[in-house]
Order: sequence, then structure tokens, then C-alpha cells
Amino acid sequence: MWWRVLIAVVAGLLAVWLAMVIALWWAQRHTPDKTRLRDAARLVPDVVRLLRRLAADHTLPRSLRVRLWLLLVYLLLPIDLIPDFIPVLGYADDAIIVAIALRSVSRRAGREALERHWPGTPEGLATLLVVAGLRPASEAT
Repeated sequence: MWWRVLIAVVAGLLAVWLAMVIALWWAQRHTPDKTRLRDAARLVPDVVRLLRRLAADHTLPRSLRVRLWLLLVYLLLPIDLIPDFIPVLGYADDAIIVAIALRSVSRRAGREALERHWPGTPEGLATLLVVAGLRPASEAT
């Protein structure tokens, strides 16, 4: 009887994983500008530093910092939702997950927190804001 429960749990997890893969594929296919994902991939070192700085910022709510640390752990683990050797989707899942997390951070902490902790160039910040679904400051008015 225990094996039925185990099979049901594994099947459920597989279904959730498959649904997430399909959602990521759909989101990647419907991105208006495919170069955004390529630009985001180039920003990975700066984004990791940004996430670490945001996670260490004690002016941000604790729940937000915990989510950022969990995101950092996910990004640093060698195991991904979609393995990196799968073309396009392998790296797109990380970019999409980071974009979703940065949208959440900007809603709770404010865009100023992203700008204050950004370690890279102004052009990189502008690309990051676009990928995160935010308009750069010059267009925000």
C-alpha cells in the first residue's frame, strides 16, 4: 500500500514539474524581444551580487530577505528546474525565475532598493529593469 502513495507523490511532482516547464517555455516564446533573455544572461554575475546585497539589507522585510536567500541557493545549486544542457530553456528558467523574484522585490522594497544595490553599469541596470518588467527611471515619468 505504501508504494501506491509513493507512486502518487512522484506522479504529482512530475506533473507539477511538467506544468512549470510548459509555463517557462510559453513565457520564453511570448517574450516580445528575445534579446532580453540573452542580455539578462550576460548580467548573471551582477544579478547574483545584487541578490546577495538585497538579502543582507536589514532595512528590507525579513520575509523578503529569506526569499532572496532561497533564490540565491537555487541559483548556486547545480540542480536546476530545467537542466542547463537543454537549449534555450536550460538558461531561460533561471532568467525567468530571477525576473519574477525581482518583480516581487520591487513591489515590496521599491525600485530604489534595486537601484541602490545594483553593482553594475547603468546600462546593465536598465536591462535588468526591463527584464524585471519595470521601466527605466528615464521612462518612468
